[in-house]
Amino acid sequence: MSDAFGALHRRRFLKLSSGIAIGSWTAAAATAASARPAVSAAETVTVAIIGCGIRGGHLLRAFQRVRGCTVAAVCDVHRGRLAKARDAAGSSVMATTDYRRILDRKDIDAVVVATPDQWHVLITIHACQAGKDVYVEKPLGVTIAEGRAAVRAARKYNRVVQIGTQQRSWPHYAEAVEILRSGELGTISEVKVWDYENQYPGFGNPPDEPAPAELDWDFWLGPSPLVPYNRNRYLHHYWFFDYGGAWQVDWAVHHYDIVHWAMGVRWPRTATASGGKLCFEDNREWPDTFEGILEYGPCDLAPKGFVLQYTFRGGCRRERHNHAKLFCGTHGSMLLDRSGYYILAETHRGQRVIKSREVRAKEPPRHQEAFLENVRERKRPFADIEEGHYATNPGHLLNIAWRLARKIVWDGEKEQVLGDEEANALLGRKFRAPWELTI
Repeated sequence: MSDAFGALHRRRFLKLSSGIAIGSWTAAAATAASARPAVSAAETVTVAIIGCGIRGGHLLRAFQRVRGCTVAAVCDVHRGRLAKARDAAGSSVMATTDYRRILDRKDIDAVVVATPDQWHVLITIHACQAGKDVYVEKPLGVTIAEGRAAVRAARKYNRVVQIGTQQRSWPHYAEAVEILRSGELGTISEVKVWDYENQYPGFGNPPDEPAPAELDWDFWLGPSPLVPYNRNRYLHHYWFFDYGGAWQVDWAVHHYDIVHWAMGVRWPRTATASGGKLCFEDNREWPDTFEGILEYGPCDLAPKGFVLQYTFRGGCRRERHNHAKLFCGTHGSMLLDRSGYYILAETHRGQRVIKSREVRAKEPPRHQEAFLENVRERKRPFADIEEGHYATNPGHLLNIAWRLARKIVWDGEKEQVLGDEEANALLGRKFRAPWELTI
């Protein structure tokens, strides 16, 4: 590390250490959180948006459209993005580069966390400690241990915490799950899940360089290791080990969530994966071509268990359904994605047990409305943080198996890999000082 780079880090450390407690909110704030009155059924819910990139901007507009909701503050460590968010939210809203200033405000009921993944859990925990309810974007965290810590914080401080797996609030998904759980498709032996994209020609190999003047790079990195700025780390953070888990975590969490819901399961018992950088010569760390297998134990729809096969392909998306899942049953198969669901009947000795049919999606999800209703009624969300934790974990397990190049066996009750300390060491990560994962 250069002297100049190290000096920048020391200045940031002193600046942070002189303010609010870093590792956890103060004991007084935690006490205040537990005593905080609930929002009444008729009361407007005041929210703040933390993270104002593409997803954060979408959520800002989505919450603005919901009756009974006021966006009172926006936050981003990139001043250009912050200025755009403030313009969209209105000149009267608070705009800050430090999310802790938002958590100080007693008039803000809930925060929307739409930052890169490395911040999801830490901000969620701090918000719970400050007495705020939380809408946190998926995936829940960069590691399994972080996700569990966020769940514990939500329970300890009795907060409403909903994860952004919006497919749970989409009517045609609920209808498809009802059909699957009815047993109409028979015994399910395999579920195929895929994410296909054409990322040609890749992200390139830009050199490390000084961060843009409008970006606080040190704060953006947060609990992750201090490294020089690289535009791909910032613009394509999903594809770097310290900030995301590639599409097998960051996109596929939506798929796993629906599979768990439909099949009535919470975790796989084994994971194995293969793949590599087979398409592009760029500086991403996760594979551009990836294949994973998860084995699940017995459940009502699969008395002997079932296999989930996940595929990511970055070199070509030439498929009719680029992000989808296929439930394979003895009586028929169901292909399900955001456009609708499609059932193809099997034939047994010339007879069909069920009818083939297609149902198109007619309504959008009402995920933001559901969150605000839960905040007012103090109800645990259907897309609760713990469901989000379980939906995030399969991708993490596949990534651990890929990094170690071997099959791993998962104890979902204890959240430990059986007989593999090297794998267990990858369940968490060390936070960079002065940040701490304290509940």
